[in-house]
Amino acid sequence: MNPGDLYKQKLISIPEAVGKIQSHQTVGVAMAAAEPPGLLAELGKHRDRLEDVNVWVCLPLGSYDFVLDPGMDGHFFVENWFYGAADRKVHSQGRTSYIPNNLHQAATRKLYGAKNSVNVFLGTATLPDARGFMSLSLGLVLEKQLIEAADLVILEINQNLPRTLGDTQVHISEVDYVVENHCALPQFPPDVPTAIEESIGGYIAEMIQDGSTLQLGIGGIPNAITPFLMHRNDLGIHTEMFTDGMVDLYNAGVITNKRKTLWKGKMVGAFALGTQKLYDFVDNNLGVEFQQGKVTNDPTVVGRNYRMISINTALQVDLYGQVCSQSIGSRHFSGTGGQLDTHRGAQLSDQGRGIIALRSTARGGTVSTIVPFLPEGTEITVPSQDVDTIVTEYGVADLKGLCVRERAIALINIAHPDFRDQLKDEVMRVGIVPKFSVPVQWEGEK
Repeated sequence: MNPGDLYKQKLISIPEAVGKIQSHQTVGVAMAAAEPPGLLAELGKHRDRLEDVNVWVCLPLGSYDFVLDPGMDGHFFVENWFYGAADRKVHSQGRTSYIPNNLHQAATRKLYGAKNSVNVFLGTATLPDARGFMSLSLGLVLEKQLIEAADLVILEINQNLPRTLGDTQVHISEVDYVVENHCALPQFPPDVPTAIEESIGGYIAEMIQDGSTLQLGIGGIPNAITPFLMHRNDLGIHTEMFTDGMVDLYNAGVITNKRKTLWKGKMVGAFALGTQKLYDFVDNNLGVEFQQGKVTNDPTVVGRNYRMISINTALQVDLYGQVCSQSIGSRHFSGTGGQLDTHRGAQLSDQGRGIIALRSTARGGTVSTIVPFLPEGTEITVPSQDVDTIVTEYGVADLKGLCVRERAIALINIAHPDFRDQLKDEVMRVGIVPKFSVPVQWEGEK
């Protein structure tokens, strides 16, 4: 049968497709901009016939009834690799829970753990080409592993999706059913950096040399770095997420990928999330290579890049150097994602560096983000033994190899001046550093 006829044979309506899901099954869902909005909006409408359906998601973007409606209790339970706004909202209702993970092993550990088989996969793809090949487009972190493991594969076809290249190809013969939903793609314009974020971006940019390969996270701080790099030469990209700022650097001739160790001449990543500018850039671009998250985020792969610089953000750092990027005390906020993967990988690289950036205060300047010890229930994202470089708007703390006493000094010196005395007193009061045996001049005392 030719690919066009096979596609028509497998094309069904969205209600018919969701009707294939049965009670007590596990459903895996494509992540972020690759999630299938038509199928997920339909899922909650099948509540009355479904019980105990387990749904695996990662960084979901839409607001769906099967997640938000309290009446879904007992019908759907959501397991999430990385929380979004909706998940934070309903977490206290007990219908969703976080899956601790490092991104490069997220799908593998889930699929091969006890009782963790996946019955149905719901994802998105482009229309098939003349030979029947579809592109998984904007997401390749978990998607291909879930497709290979699922008993039933349903893809939501959207003609607006870019056809991305690399390991994104899936043939129509490998799919059980397709539905069509030619909707607009999610748009996430970059946050406009604040003055504080620009200051942090300036410090980080000073540590990025010509020829470096970059991994950039999401948010105002990574966006703030871009303007400071416009005079660098031959930067490369090996990242978890493609962003709009990378397009700006490429168009300015800063990113050439010429000096990369791996995939020379190409930007490499696992998923894309941004605006139409980014989606147009990755469309049929031979200079952009999508690889699975188990590849892009494997620390041993990351570490093979010359001058690999990993830049991520955090919520809090304590005076041991422990980094929290995923919870506020015991209240889960986001997830580990690939932070620890790329942070560790960068330090395996020749002249590489793992950078964690954060504002020195939160809640309108009323609390310090550098703390003597993390609050009860805090989830550790980067352990103290893995930490490398911490940056705030007050400077850079190089912690690699430092003892706890030296770390305390370095971190207090980049804390907000309003909190330095308090941190100094507290670090001695609780015995993290019982006393300073030699006089120490703190930045706040100069």
